[in-house]
Amino acid sequence: MNKSINHQKVTTVVRSYQAKILAPFAVLGICTEEDWLTEIDYLPLNSPLKAPITPLAKEVCAQLAAYLADPRYTFDLSLHVSGTVHQQRVWEKIQQVPSGQTCSYAAIAATIHSAPRAVGQACGANKIPIVIPCHRVVAKNGGLGGFMNAREGEPLEIKRWLLQHESI
Repeated sequence: MNKSINHQKVTTVVRSYQAKILAPFAVLGICTEEDWLTEIDYLPLNSPLKAPITPLAKEVCAQLAAYLADPRYTFDLSLHVSGTVHQQRVWEKIQQVPSGQTCSYAAIAATIHSAPRAVGQACGANKIPIVIPCHRVVAKNGGLGGFMNAREGEPLEIKRWLLQHESI
């Protein structure tokens, strides 16, 4: 009997950030393409910082700093997020939740004729957190729910910080 072993190569994704700025809960890695913000990553607090290398990255950093100083700040950035039609609908609804308020996965699901779990998965796929404020989506019972595809640990501490920052 001949058995073959499937060896999978593990690779680390190396992103090219246009800026890395310090927030109280993480270093925010900023990715842009042309005139679009494409991604914000939560990096470990000990990650090296990087001054913005493009005018757009500088503007993104300024707007994130404004939000960190005032949670009522309204972002005005051109976003480029790729995702399924369902994800796009969820992200559009999330952007309608004002600072200082939350909405449940179930409520969003009801408005777009979906299921709460599918809304949670779309939230976990959000590549532009804070600007698309998936942290404002919580469990129907008022609990945190998940964050960044996690149900515990550091991601929930980030979600908790963001909600407390917005006085929720």
